[in-house]
Amino acid sequence: MIKFAPMQLREFYNQFLNELKPLYGYDEAAAVSSLIFEHFAGKTKSDIIMDPHFIIHKEKLSSLENALLQLKRKVPVQYVIGHAWFAGLVFKVSPAVLIPRPETEELVNEAIQYIKNHHKRSVLDIGTGSGCIPVSIKKQLPFTDVAAIDISETALAVAKENATTHDVLVEWIKKDFLQEAEWSSLPLYDVIISNPPYIPENEKDALDENVTAYEPHLALFVPDNDALVFYEKIAEFASRHLAEDGAVFMETHELLAAEAAAHFTAKGYHAVIKKDMTGKDRMVIANRSR
Repeated sequence: MIKFAPMQLREFYNQFLNELKPLYGYDEAAAVSSLIFEHFAGKTKSDIIMDPHFIIHKEKLSSLENALLQLKRKVPVQYVIGHAWFAGLVFKVSPAVLIPRPETEELVNEAIQYIKNHHKRSVLDIGTGSGCIPVSIKKQLPFTDVAAIDISETALAVAKENATTHDVLVEWIKKDFLQEAEWSSLPLYDVIISNPPYIPENEKDALDENVTAYEPHLALFVPDNDALVFYEKIAEFASRHLAEDGAVFMETHELLAAEAAAHFTAKGYHAVIKKDMTGKDRMVIANRSR
């Protein structure tokens, strides 16, 4: 463990990095260390190179020490610094919400292009978490009317804070989406978008510890015997609450995309499976037009 006494910036950074390398490998440890130093010490990687003899004083050390201790427990760096980047925006995150991921950003881009091309106005996000999906859509398309559902009051609190930060108006709705009786108060929407829980419980052991130990299981996992429960419910919800010429955009498990799409084709939708940037089947887009 580093002894946190005032020392030169480059020397301190190297010691910090060396503490993390055994756990993360060099590349990830370097990326994480850079984020931590920029956030807690206000020093970028360029500063470390250009001003290596800058003295890090005691007032910065306690924050860096705490960050290092969390990282060595495999707490995700986004939770350590309290934010994550998504669609060019910074979002507050906490263990109450999933950390936004690049494949979800791809889903949002698909929806935004559709909304632009088809002049749609109303959008519903199901299972909003941090609010990264609805806030990003509203920020890029201010003319849209955007609503978002989540079962978690603490997640909605984070989402509301992100909307305030980015100066957008989103309608936040606390509901258990799986309970169909709670749908009756909701109107029709032109676009429904969702990154629902889709990882079967039996895959927990295959995931990184920093996911299973710290990210909310409610937003990640579904029962092994009902892994497609959210897609089944979204398909049924869309049959009642999607405008006739609207579309549904969903993130999926790469091995379950075809089965997720089948819930929509069974209800008369035209469903398309799209690959993410890594070539995995990770998106299902469904509409009634062919």
